[in-house]
Amino acid sequence: QVMEGEPYYHFKHRGTRQKALSRHWGWNMRLTKEPKVLWFEQQTVKRRTKRSVNVVPTDPWFYKQWYMNNDINPDLNILTAWSKGYTGLGVVLTVLDDGIEKDHPDLSANYDPLASYDFNSNDPDPQPRYAAGDENWHGTRCAGEVAAAANNRICGAGVAYNAKVGGVRMLDGPITDMVEAQSLSLRPQHIHIYSASWGPEDDGKTVDGPGVLAAEAFRRGVTKGRGGLGSIFIWASGNGGINYDNCNCDGYTNSIYTLAVGSVLAGGRRPWYGEGCSAILTTTYSSRTTSEVQIVTTDLHHRCTDKHTGTSASAPLAAGMIALALEANPALTWRDLQHLIIRTSKPAHLQAEDWAVNGVGRKVSHHYGYGLLDAGLLVEMAKEWTGTRPQRRCSVKALHTPRNIGSKLTISTDVSFSGRTKHIRSLEHVQVQLSLSYSRRGDLVIALTSPMGTTSTLVTVRPYDTSQQGYKDWTFMSTHFWDENPNGTWTLRLENKGDAYNTGLLTGFILHLHGTDEEMTARHFAASATDKCLRRDARGACEDCGSSLFAYRRSCLSYCPPRYYSRTQRAAAANAARVCASCHPSCYTCQGASANNCTACPPAGTFDELTRSCSPP
Repeated sequence: QVMEGEPYYHFKHRGTRQKALSRHWGWNMRLTKEPKVLWFEQQTVKRRTKRSVNVVPTDPWFYKQWYMNNDINPDLNILTAWSKGYTGLGVVLTVLDDGIEKDHPDLSANYDPLASYDFNSNDPDPQPRYAAGDENWHGTRCAGEVAAAANNRICGAGVAYNAKVGGVRMLDGPITDMVEAQSLSLRPQHIHIYSASWGPEDDGKTVDGPGVLAAEAFRRGVTKGRGGLGSIFIWASGNGGINYDNCNCDGYTNSIYTLAVGSVLAGGRRPWYGEGCSAILTTTYSSRTTSEVQIVTTDLHHRCTDKHTGTSASAPLAAGMIALALEANPALTWRDLQHLIIRTSKPAHLQAEDWAVNGVGRKVSHHYGYGLLDAGLLVEMAKEWTGTRPQRRCSVKALHTPRNIGSKLTISTDVSFSGRTKHIRSLEHVQVQLSLSYSRRGDLVIALTSPMGTTSTLVTVRPYDTSQQGYKDWTFMSTHFWDENPNGTWTLRLENKGDAYNTGLLTGFILHLHGTDEEMTARHFAASATDKCLRRDARGACEDCGSSLFAYRRSCLSYCPPRYYSRTQRAAAANAARVCASCHPSCYTCQGASANNCTACPPAGTFDELTRSCSPP
């Protein structure tokens, strides 16, 4: 019986060949004449192909998305995260900026009106203002990086192309503390991630941060947002590199509640606009070299651009990757995410003179934080992560009488948790709250050294900062001591790098230690199963990667990159090896080896829907 309760039956005739090219004429004739047989059909083998989830999207500009399509090594490893099934589904993100073109054909499918508002005109519509110079493109570009739709033959694909995205129009008008607070606290039970690429002037002489209301919005966001797990605030580190700015003078970037993201060029060099500080946690790409293709995204007037760049291009890429992590594990708190990002950022080929190994063996830099964020690793670890214990905070008043700064001043303070019930075993953020006067603020370099010997520079020389205001109760922050044990002697060093006649007075120094009572270094993670090649050929290329991975050149991947398709190759043994086989040279992505198996075309080729082929330019 073929189907339960239905009068269809399968009969086999022992006298006929099981495999034949044509149907058996004799038996067909005899069964046609049989009155009791109402219907019959000789079964033939049908050609069917698995609709394997093609990980590489077919969008026409995906070939330009060098930071995620395997063009460079390492890229942001987003294809690996997609191959595990994570595309941002169920995650809601908003871009706090100059608006969002909600009817853009590559954004409209993912646009979320509940994640949007216009605080410049006080209405729910975040559509940007179209001026003669078209200056309000920023928010639309940032939104497309995160959530441009995939496989729709338009533009490229967003990092989290199944996430919902909204926009808050708040930069196109007078910006007040109230406008910032309203934007940062918009529907915190609906929106999961807020992405912001703005802040005080990057002129190398400003020291400024959130006002009373915005500071309260951050605090409320992490304690009450997302059902108490905490809103996620992603922040661009700043574009003040050309002005020797330092993002520790920006109170948004250096807040413990924000995730500060730095920038790097494809080749591993620091961009001219790149602005460093000890608050940066991680880094993503922002452009190739100045002339080439930069970041591909949506643009005003329903257009596409491949010219988006700057730190403001890096932060949304990180926001998209974090959306993938939240899909993998929706129970992550705002602190869990910072723990995960530190563990899944890799120094890789990022060039800087200041890479240093901290007390728990991690490399960290003031330009890149812990390095280039790896989406594949991030979702893998997010899935397995168990929540961290509650945050603990300990504040130490380290200065009791004012001290002259002179050419150099060193202050040491002892931290001991012995006998205390609420002690911190593993550090997270460390803050230094200072009050001082100085004749030329920008000449002062301030650094902090932990008991484990890690030195973090809190502020570098800022040649344009001629202010005589000093620092009034300003809080610096460093992520470089993460997971270290805070017990022992902390040392603050202030040094004059300018004129010998500079003078000043340090009147306040409070050390704020944040962390948890868990020994975080005891957490171990099994590396994922990449590069577990089971069999290699004479040239060292991998032939078999086991059940779940594809053999690609010398390694094993969880997907097949552009110009390759996944194929099951029957080996001599019983097992079937999964390999990445080459597409026809005319295709950029494909489902088979012939010229009629294309799913997308290389640069300048045009795709023919009917023949599934690419015509050369």
